[in-house]
Amino acid sequence: MFIPVTFAGWGIALPERRLTNADLEAQVDTTDEWIVSRSGIRERRVAGPDESTATLGIDAGMAAIKHAGLTPDDIDLLVLATATPEMVVPSTSSIVHDGIGLRCGAFDVNAACSGFAYGYVTAAALMNTGMYRSVLLIGAEALTRIIDPQDRATVVLFGDGAAACVLQRHDDTSPSAPGVLAWDLGCDGSAWSILNVPAGGTRLPASAETVANRGHYLKMEGQEVYKRAVRAVVGTVEKTLAQAGVTAADVDVFVPHQANIRIIEAAIKRFGFPTNKTVINLDRFGNTSSASIPLAMFEAADQGRIKPGDLVLIAGFGAGMTWASALIRWGAKA
Repeated sequence: MFIPVTFAGWGIALPERRLTNADLEAQVDTTDEWIVSRSGIRERRVAGPDESTATLGIDAGMAAIKHAGLTPDDIDLLVLATATPEMVVPSTSSIVHDGIGLRCGAFDVNAACSGFAYGYVTAAALMNTGMYRSVLLIGAEALTRIIDPQDRATVVLFGDGAAACVLQRHDDTSPSAPGVLAWDLGCDGSAWSILNVPAGGTRLPASAETVANRGHYLKMEGQEVYKRAVRAVVGTVEKTLAQAGVTAADVDVFVPHQANIRIIEAAIKRFGFPTNKTVINLDRFGNTSSASIPLAMFEAADQGRIKPGDLVLIAGFGAGMTWASALIRWGAKA
């Protein structure tokens, strides 16, 4: 189902602090060569003492609204994707809503690294009802706050950041009109345990014991995540391309979730995407979960790598285990 929505504006927010592989060599038993060969990551951003998921989300959201030439009063709905909420209650979107000065509804989406794609499809579907014209969609994360600094398997992978966009509904339904052409959302809940933060929720409330056991840090079964991630990306992309009635050769720009260079390379090889048509920035930012896809996509747009009329394919996978993809005909303004 084609939904006529376009990207009216976007914005990015990144902490200033960079954590390089050299920094990590002094922190855990690892090397730059080991990190780069297995992940492709060379550095990542780390939120400072006065930064958080909400502050990054606010900055990115305000930048997107400004880029769109709008004001907060023009926004009809806020959708915020994050796996690192500001607090258990209330929603992070409420805090971002207040920080930006919005006057609309707001809610969070937690599909981990698939969060932005889930949020994009959800926002587009709601806009297709005719109830909303301008929706602010944000992917924001402060992942380093839940990463065990002593765990070399995870501390090398994740970073902090946010990216946002203003989506606008329009009335052009011609074959060349910008919008979302097809999508796929999926989940295999039986794999929830391979990537999770075990403590801090209602299953294991915070206690002296959970803190002592380091239960508030992210736990990951790396090999299992890798195997499932490759299958998930390939499967969701195949479904979305089939629904749109196009082939991989028709895709102008591929924007994968920036988790691991090996996973990205496996997808490129499977579908034959040229490297110059694949957006990769994980070497500078690492895995920023819900912020990963929009950070890559909007950087590419700012660099002129994405042009009006291009078919842009986004695809992600994450804890849960979730996956999502969408095929977008790019259009910067409605």
